[in-house]
Amino acid sequence: MPVIRTITLLLALTLAWFAGPSLAADRIVLAADQPSRSLAPHLTYRVDPDGRTDAAAMFARAARGQFMPMPKEGTAFGFTKGAYWFHGQVFNDSRIEQRWLLVLHYPLLDNVDVYVRYPDGRVEHMASGDTLPFSARSIRYRHPNFWLDLPQRTEVDLLVRVSSRSSMQVPLAVYTPTAFAEFERDSQFGIGLFYGILLALFCYNLVLWLSLRDASHFWYMCHVGGFGLVMFCLNGLAFEYLWPNSPWWANQAIPVSMAISQIAMHQFCRVFLELKQRQPNADRVSLALIAFYIAMGLASFFLDYRDAVRPMTLAVFPGALYILYLAINAIRRGYAPAKIFLLAWAFLLVGTALYASVSFGLLEKNFLTEYGIQVGSALEMILLSFALAYRYARLRGENERLVQEHNEQLERHVARRTSELSTALEQLAEANQRLRESNRRDALTGLFNRRHFRDMFEHQLSRAGEHGQPLGVLLIDLDHFKRINDTYGHLAGDECLRWLGRCLHESLVEYGALLARFGGEEFVVVIPDVQGERLLCIAEQLRKRICDDPVRYAGNNIRMSASIGAFLIRPGSGISADQALHQADDALYAAKHAGRNRVHAADGITAA
Repeated sequence: MPVIRTITLLLALTLAWFAGPSLAADRIVLAADQPSRSLAPHLTYRVDPDGRTDAAAMFARAARGQFMPMPKEGTAFGFTKGAYWFHGQVFNDSRIEQRWLLVLHYPLLDNVDVYVRYPDGRVEHMASGDTLPFSARSIRYRHPNFWLDLPQRTEVDLLVRVSSRSSMQVPLAVYTPTAFAEFERDSQFGIGLFYGILLALFCYNLVLWLSLRDASHFWYMCHVGGFGLVMFCLNGLAFEYLWPNSPWWANQAIPVSMAISQIAMHQFCRVFLELKQRQPNADRVSLALIAFYIAMGLASFFLDYRDAVRPMTLAVFPGALYILYLAINAIRRGYAPAKIFLLAWAFLLVGTALYASVSFGLLEKNFLTEYGIQVGSALEMILLSFALAYRYARLRGENERLVQEHNEQLERHVARRTSELSTALEQLAEANQRLRESNRRDALTGLFNRRHFRDMFEHQLSRAGEHGQPLGVLLIDLDHFKRINDTYGHLAGDECLRWLGRCLHESLVEYGALLARFGGEEFVVVIPDVQGERLLCIAEQLRKRICDDPVRYAGNNIRMSASIGAFLIRPGSGISADQALHQADDALYAAKHAGRNRVHAADGITAA
């Protein structure tokens, strides 16, 4: 295989040698009646992969016919490595003009070297490109340019070397000074009109954002500003007006501005189409694209220019198509503002596709492909402004409708709300009553707790004194309750306490007794208007019921007994609540000391 490749290469070189004269391009004739002329159709070119060949060697190869004619596709070669050499023979047939301006109509080329060899053998060298300060150019113009002194009725050899990390585009043309001034006047008018539209839209939406604080206007403003900065860099105007003495930043600003533009574009799309609410999955994809451009923008400071710009340029196509899909999907879901958004995006997509296709060498560079992105983006910006206005009007109409409906509903709700408020106040009073009741109750037994018992006991003691009635006090304590917990478990003990609470309520409700859990397994009972003998009888009946009725829990019959201390508060005795409880407590302990499971009365309880 290596032998075959070697033989094939030798044959190709031999054919190129013998076919050399036929590959030479036509002589470029400059005449007075043709003040401007494109050189591309009349040039030949050669690729220098290493970029190390000098001009003398290339002049020699051109003389031997080793250059190839320009491709039919045009002067765009895409992202390539190495240097490109272009050769042509220029004959100045004009008897008026001797000085011509050579312009390379692509501002992003790194190095452009022009060699002019005169008939006497003298070679003049000129250099330009965005790796040199802007002042190195023959005239202050955004595209690389060179003054050519072409003697009248004389033929010179023109050799142009171009190398760049950006897209290789070499649309060479020559102009007389007058022709170039006229051409540039028209070009500057179009560029001024484009940036005037962008500036007007930027300022208009800035005022709207400051007034309304609507995020969609803010991100639209960022989109306009970012896209305008990209075009300012791609047109070479940023290098001319903003940083003419910084070639490094002239190159670095392009990937950074591209990243800013794409971030603002996708963020505006997220806000305008309300992706977070309407298309959450698509919103996450948009966030991923934004993260990609943020990463590429930061990485551009460390990567080679081509490695940073090329993936971002490639990502423009799927990103724009994705936004197109989002707009169509939003329309299908009934979001009306997306219709204008879709139309606007179609213009930008077409213009961007044309420009990017030239960058990759897919289309020939002409007016439509060169300025299509400006025309498309201007239309897109204008239509997006209309879309924002339509969206705002739609939101305002929706808000007015909601306000009107709210007012109508408010009138209907006034009477109903008044009734509901009255009902709510009644329910609140009931709830407060239940809350107070729950605060007074023991959670386990449902009887009054000790704190509320004291308040009620003081009240009954005062009322009994006013009416001259006795009060009976019983303190009840379950015998050996700890043994029940240890034998059957604490849940069984809780059930025993609940049962005792029910037992006390069922047995004493007819007496109007005040019942409370005093603490642990102790309970207290206050019975109004009862005599001593009757109090002891009630206590004994209660003790027997506790002793005779077992508690059934988890298949067990749990038997209990209780010790009861009884004390009678006689009218006019002047005994306080604490003293009465102390007397009943002493009687309870006497019952326990006497053997438990019994009723013990305080001294003199049976006396009349």
